[in-house]
Amino acid sequence: MARPGSSAAVLLLLLGFLSVSSVNADTLLSAPLNVTIREIEVNSAVVTWEILEGDPVIGFAITQQKKDVRMLRFIQEVNTTTRSCALWDLDEDTEYIVHVQSISMGGSSPPSEPVLFRTPKESEKMASKSPDEVTMEEVGQAAQLRAGELIIIVVVLIMWAGVIALFCRQYDIIKDNEPNNNKDKAKNSSECSTPEHPQGGLLRSNV
Repeated sequence: MARPGSSAAVLLLLLGFLSVSSVNADTLLSAPLNVTIREIEVNSAVVTWEILEGDPVIGFAITQQKKDVRMLRFIQEVNTTTRSCALWDLDEDTEYIVHVQSISMGGSSPPSEPVLFRTPKESEKMASKSPDEVTMEEVGQAAQLRAGELIIIVVVLIMWAGVIALFCRQYDIIKDNEPNNNKDKAKNSSECSTPEHPQGGLLRSNV
């Protein structure tokens, strides 16, 4: 026959186990889903993910590791509902492995499935750039070139206008002086001509 005290102790242990199990069930998180690497550049990338609806997520933790290298980078953010994170200071032409975990008040979820990606080389990125793709820096340089060209054109036009105005002024001065020159020429020619005799003909000498 079981003692009453031992039965009470077993009952308390059973209730404690059930309460702990219920707490663990409430705080257990699912691993993030659909982890994707986007906007891969030579030295940066963006990782995005999704979570199950209803999970009490308050943040995330990301583990970033170079392939075949043990050194890790750990990124953790809490009190946020974002579902993306920028990875920075990456090496070009390097493979990386990324895991994502959800964080709740009770702890962290299991890590997501590993995602492998590779950063491109600088030369490959430049070669793959579309001829029609224009960056903000190139737009600024083009605007500066256009402004310089406009300044040069304006200066040249002003110089040409000055040359034309000077030519017109000199032409007007020359034109105004032409009647005076004609009068002087006519006067000089009349003074140098043979004087006319009132009676006409040649004078005859008396023999």
